Amino acid sequence: MKRRDFIASTGAAAGSLLLPLEILAQGDRRKELLIVANEFGPNSLDIHTVGANRPSYGVSWLCYDRLMTFGKKKGPGGVTTYDYTKLEPELAESWEMAKDGMSVTFKLRRNAKFHDGTPVTAKDVKWSFDRAVTVGGFPTFQMKAGSLEDPKQFTAVDDHTFRVDFLRKDKLTMMDMALPVPCVFNSELVKKNATKEDPWALNWTKGNVAGGGAYKLESWKPGQEVIYARFEDWKSGKLPKIRRVVQREIPSAGNRRALMEKGDIDITYEMPPKDFSEWAQAKGNIQVFSTPIENALWYVGMNVTRPPFNNPKLRQAVAYAIPYDKIMDNAMYKRATAMWGDKDNKASSLSWPQATGYKQDIVKARALMKEAGMEAGFETTLSFDLGGATVGEPACVLLVEALALIGIRAKIEKVPGANWRAQLLKKDMPMILNRFGGWLNYPEYFFFWCYHGQNAVFNTMSYQNPEMDKAIEAARFDTDAKKYQQNVHAFVNMAFEDVPRVPLAQPNFDVAMQKSIKGYSYWFHLQPDYRDLEKT
Repeated sequence: MKRRDFIASTGAAAGSLLLPLEILAQGDRRKELLIVANEFGPNSLDIHTVGANRPSYGVSWLCYDRLMTFGKKKGPGGVTTYDYTKLEPELAESWEMAKDGMSVTFKLRRNAKFHDGTPVTAKDVKWSFDRAVTVGGFPTFQMKAGSLEDPKQFTAVDDHTFRVDFLRKDKLTMMDMALPVPCVFNSELVKKNATKEDPWALNWTKGNVAGGGAYKLESWKPGQEVIYARFEDWKSGKLPKIRRVVQREIPSAGNRRALMEKGDIDITYEMPPKDFSEWAQAKGNIQVFSTPIENALWYVGMNVTRPPFNNPKLRQAVAYAIPYDKIMDNAMYKRATAMWGDKDNKASSLSWPQATGYKQDIVKARALMKEAGMEAGFETTLSFDLGGATVGEPACVLLVEALALIGIRAKIEKVPGANWRAQLLKKDMPMILNRFGGWLNYPEYFFFWCYHGQNAVFNTMSYQNPEMDKAIEAARFDTDAKKYQQNVHAFVNMAFEDVPRVPLAQPNFDVAMQKSIKGYSYWFHLQPDYRDLEKT
């Protein structure tokens, strides 16, 4: 695809909402238009809707404001990253903690507006927080992770003052309010589209934006592209230098690579690790930024609620059958950190993720199959997200080959990326290859999502263990360092022993950009923040 064809197709897709790109001066086009290509885009424009995928998080980040955002720091390799220990103003220009530490009061920017020109008020913030803790599913679990659970906690004191009362002292509460979920909606606009059956207007916001963030939605063609235009009246930060972002869906990694190397696109990510490795080594016109994803894992998960994976001996057999080195070399191309082969299956630190003591040992795996009463083997399904097929598909092929050595005959099921989250919610897949990352870099936060008996969407194995729940809950609120360490070690040890999910590797987040792009920073939600970028 040639650049003129790419741009022409973009203009046609946007229809009358998009100014023809041809009227922009060539110099302005270079500096103010950003063209991004990825395998798939958002399946919803509202992060609160059921099954919203990772690109939908990017919509929330760009099109909506939050009360606060995170500061930045230099991370591994000199890459600028968010700093979860430093909170900075966004929609709120300031805030003050109560003397007893049991509430916080925010002062909102008086000149903040939504995209339709409506002033932002504390009533909108209150309504948005009420929605997040009430609507159920992922957003409500996310708010609960920071002890934000009840609409009674939220008060619009006046038009520009908003108070949050705390249920308990929780180190995650303030950080939780800077994540993509508690975004601020134009409440009156959304309520106009509510129905008795859909009181929060989720059906409407799935296809419409009602925010006041740095970018407006100019056009969305599901399965094709999303186009953002700078909101010229944005007051919650420095006005972005990029005026328009065209984010195209190009399923073929080969086509994306060709477009990148010709200079026809500016940014791509979620490419095969091999491509990033080759670009990084070439040191040509493409720059590669690589950052270990905090609190994240590639893993093999097994549904513990159904035979045969309700047997821990069988799960341990799988853990010893996995060809870890082959997956690292041939699927991840070493662009990840190994999470296997430690000296034992005991917690070694307070960090997460950390390596297990498992490594490929087919003899030991067969012995465990016999102990589990499954010496004859069985048939099953191994599912993966096609949205992550660049790693997932070769990894699954290697897994199937290795599992066959111990009598497990697995058939690969490829689930379209747009459907993956909804499929996870059903919790009926027997075995999966998946990647999950916790937004806040604490082990108890990861375990709250992935192992706690509340059985959130990301507890993909439906694992429930009351003893682990106690340790997770204690670690969340412990202020005693010794007790905190004991609880973290306790739930990590249980996870390694029961092994409902087998850690494979801590992934990197790789992004390729033309060298003309400046201002990149890594964010926990794994979507580039176009607000910071500029073209030289």
